[in-house]
Parts: sequence; C-alpha cells; structure tokens
Amino acid sequence: MRFTKGHGTGNDFVILPDPDGELTLTPELVASLCDRRRGIGADGVLRVVRSAKLPEGAGLAGEAEWFMDYWNSDGSIAEMCGNGVRVFVRYLLENGLAAADASGIPVATRAGTMVALVGAETIRVRMTTPDLYAGSTATIGPLTFTGVAVNVGNPHLVCGLHDGVALDGLDLTREPLHDAGVFPHGVNVEFVEAAEPVGGVDGHVRMRVHERGSGETLSCGTGALAVGAVALRDTGLTAGSIAVDVPGGRLTVTCDDDGAWWLAGPAVLVATGEVL
Repeated sequence: MRFTKGHGTGNDFVILPDPDGELTLTPELVASLCDRRRGIGADGVLRVVRSAKLPEGAGLAGEAEWFMDYWNSDGSIAEMCGNGVRVFVRYLLENGLAAADASGIPVATRAGTMVALVGAETIRVRMTTPDLYAGSTATIGPLTFTGVAVNVGNPHLVCGLHDGVALDGLDLTREPLHDAGVFPHGVNVEFVEAAEPVGGVDGHVRMRVHERGSGETLSCGTGALAVGAVALRDTGLTAGSIAVDVPGGRLTVTCDDDGAWWLAGPAVLVATGEVL
C-alpha cells in the first residue's frame, strides 16, 4: 500500500491513493497508520478516491471527481477537515490528478463540495458558511469556559479565556468536558485569545484546539474557520479577514463581500513510501 505524508500548518496526514475504492479501511488500520511510535504517525488519514466509487460520494460525482475520505487518528470518521482538504488538493496537483485553473479545484467531502484556489505559496478553499447557533461551555479541570457553538460542516465550540488564564498554560492532554445535549456526536473545542494587530487583516487571534478523535493538534482548519467567524462577528463587520495563529503557523479566514467564506494557508507534501 503506497502512501504520502503531508501537513498543513503542522496538522499532518497519511494520504492513501485509492482511485477506484479498492482499499478496505477499518478503524484499526487507520489507528495503526496514525500511531506515532508504531506506525507512520499522523492526525488523520486522507483516502484519495473517485467520488463515483464511494457510496458517500456518489451523489457528488457530478460536482467533483475526487472525494476526500477523512478519518481521525483514533479510527473514527469525520465530515470535513480544512487543513486536510488543502493537503488533499496539493496531492492531486503533484500527482497529475487535477490541474489548477481560475475556476478552482472541486473536492467532495461528507460536508459537501469544497472548491480550492491555488496560489504561489498557499491554497485557499471556499468553505461551508459558519453557523453560530448556540452558547455552551467547556471544562478543563476546575476551569469552565463559556463558548459559542459553531457548525462549519462539523461541530466546534469556540471559547474565550478569562481571569488571567493563559492560552499556553491550558492542559489539553485530555478532552475538555462539554454538553452532550448540544454536541451529541462530540465536538472540536477551540480556546482563543486576542493577539497584536497585524497588517492586511481586520483582526488577529491565537488559538489552541482539542480535536475530537485526535486530541490536541498543531492546527485545525475548520477550527480556525469557526474561530475566525466568531472573531469577525465580534469586530462588528459582516465581511473581512482574520489572521488565526495556531501552534503550527498561521491561517487566514476571510468572508468576502458576496458572503463566501475562505480558508487560506500552506499545504506541504513531505514524504512518500510503502506500508509493509
């Protein structure tokens, strides 16, 4: 079984080419591939399969030739991954499976079809419009933080800090406790603090994230989108850009004048090999 390893701002993936849907993925196989001591090591697996060859993708085959079959590192299936879709597109380009053009590259996912525009250093993806739909809380040890529930194709809880709590001091080695009534299928939890202003954007924040099924990761693209949506709302703007710094680098979230939401950042392929 051939594989490629790639990452987007440190959020890393094992990419498995399977154009005709012949591989049998299981939670156990995915978890073993993502094991950082006994496997290749990654936050998740991206299977590259033609939409028409996968039951979940068949209905989107008319919109996108390729389906991003994304699995978390614990072997659970996820709807969408913002960093993953950029890495997926980089893989398509580097392997001659797609060509960059002005109309963008469509990618089918369980959250719908995303469209990627390729720049010189970054890939920009049109994402699902964020839905800020409820207030909720997350608890880490004795600390409880109030947050905003955001659906961006998968569930997020964006929490601000309080009482002098430092972002870098949070213990995210365990999953934050959350309200199962609001998030019956689990949730990605982001913790956010304001950062110094930078040029070219309307706001600048720092975040850390605990992803369901993967634990704390160096970056989360859909999490950055959720954080950017909350930050832009808090500026009072209906359109604009937010720089979101994650431990693995910087992502930029933009809502344009037409109401389309975009996530931009790097996507890098670092190795290829064969699983024995």
